[in-house]
Amino acid sequence: MPTRSHEATSRADAPCSSDRAEKWEYEILVDGECPLCAKEAALLRKMDRGRGRLRITDITDPGFDAAAYGTTYEEVMGTIHGRSPDGSIHTGVEVFRRSYRAVGWGWLLAWTRLPILRTISDGVYRFFARHRLRLTGRRDACTTDRCRV
Repeated sequence: MPTRSHEATSRADAPCSSDRAEKWEYEILVDGECPLCAKEAALLRKMDRGRGRLRITDITDPGFDAAAYGTTYEEVMGTIHGRSPDGSIHTGVEVFRRSYRAVGWGWLLAWTRLPILRTISDGVYRFFARHRLRLTGRRDACTTDRCRV
């Protein structure tokens, strides 16, 4: 089972550039049906510039299995998750820090590691994650229990 850290779109299991899965430095689990999340994934893919350092996995893909990450679908819908090649799992803003670092832009989020700013950025993300479906116009988009957060 993967280890967890609370420091913390393409098809499932597809790296950004090619099938060089052994080369990826970080994997981000993205809600591909969330407009803002999909834009963030597209930006990260562009920043990766085809190097395959970041693997982007769409959690809304029918083939996605949250259990393979030691979690549930409800948990990954509730907050962003990421995975290091060693299998450790991260959540929240830490996922963005590691994703941006993997594509060479880690400096952009370095400020979120500063004590007071870390607390603020983590809180802002938690608010967004809690209200993401409503904020992105998808409150009624999912009618099954699988999407309930």
